[in-house]
Amino acid sequence: MFSVNSRNFTNFIVAGINYRKADTGLRGQFSINNDQYSRILEKANGKGLSELFIISTCNRTEIYGFSENANQLIELLCSETIGDALLFNQIAYIKKGAAAIEQLFKVGAGLDSQILGDYEIIGQIKAAVKFSKEKGFVGTFSERLVNSVLQSSKAIKNETELSGGIVSVSFAAVQYILKYIPAIADKKILIVGTGKMGRSACKNIVDYLRTKNITLVNRSSEKAVSLAEEMGLAHASLQNISLHLSGSDIIIVATNAAQPAILSSHFNGNKKKWIIDLTVPSNVEASVKDLPNISLINIDELSKLKDETLAKREAEIPKAKQIIAEHIFDFTEWYEMRKYAPVLKAVKTKLKEIQSDPLFIPARLHHSGRSLYAKSKDTSADQKIQRVINGMASKMKVQNQDACPSVRRGCFYIEAINEFIA
Repeated sequence: MFSVNSRNFTNFIVAGINYRKADTGLRGQFSINNDQYSRILEKANGKGLSELFIISTCNRTEIYGFSENANQLIELLCSETIGDALLFNQIAYIKKGAAAIEQLFKVGAGLDSQILGDYEIIGQIKAAVKFSKEKGFVGTFSERLVNSVLQSSKAIKNETELSGGIVSVSFAAVQYILKYIPAIADKKILIVGTGKMGRSACKNIVDYLRTKNITLVNRSSEKAVSLAEEMGLAHASLQNISLHLSGSDIIIVATNAAQPAILSSHFNGNKKKWIIDLTVPSNVEASVKDLPNISLINIDELSKLKDETLAKREAEIPKAKQIIAEHIFDFTEWYEMRKYAPVLKAVKTKLKEIQSDPLFIPARLHHSGRSLYAKSKDTSADQKIQRVINGMASKMKVQNQDACPSVRRGCFYIEAINEFIA
């Protein structure tokens, strides 16, 4: 997709698993929560790793960072997951340098999501990187890269139709209900979990199913109360979960617990129920699917829904890839120029020394016949220094610096000083 000397990024690596080779059960073994994330970063500090972040969503778990080898990142990640490094390696993809950068752009655009064009992923990337940054693990490179990914994703959303139709798991849940569950107006809906996913599911249900026969339950009752008041819905205590599960027809599970929140023991009776599980790892006990009159639907099943807009969105992929290529090119140019930052800084320092040297003023008087201060009515010395530095940067950018870089940089150094004195 883009051309860059991959040596520049060799130590930037992504190791990950996703829905392509791992189902929800397998992905759940490598899903991480914030507590696990914190412990991983603590261990990273002890191993001398200084720049990394982890994206863990229902579709994937990926660790990005600078390391001598991918195994170091994989072992670090798997030190806190249920699944081990051996299993991870069997189903993982490992990408380095330019390929790792391209992977993050594709993920941010929704091109690598189970539901093409998934727009929820960009918020998940933001949250993951913010968490890592607060712990001191996002440096200049990662921050610039992620900002480029965000800009690319925004441009794709605004300039293409990639995000039209079923482009989120929560919206896919609504489509499932519309397609497979009869007499929706008569059904009692329970949403367990009112975090970002639960909130999104709640709003989609209200907007598209046009029902408010919904009860919200959350571990933190304040969140459930707040959303219920905002949407004009009912809320209940998690302590009475069995009662509300028994009385509900449709149950949306959007919790983020380390252990299953919905258990077989919560159910009794033969009333037909549909449980839509939006969580990875699953927050529904595995044995629930064996209970009579219960249909348990997970994310993998939701992603298989026939979507009338899919062909239209697939036609937008080339446009999205072109936008990504443009943003990768801009990022690569920025990175290439960073190689010259020490040289540019050294030249700028030298020019400032020349500017402040008493011997410099007579030289200029001899050359121009007027004082530096008279000439600076139009352009100050500081402005001229910056102009010279900008010119030097442009020349270094245009010309190939791989051949005899020390000689060429020396030429630029002398040229910049001559230009400033002239």
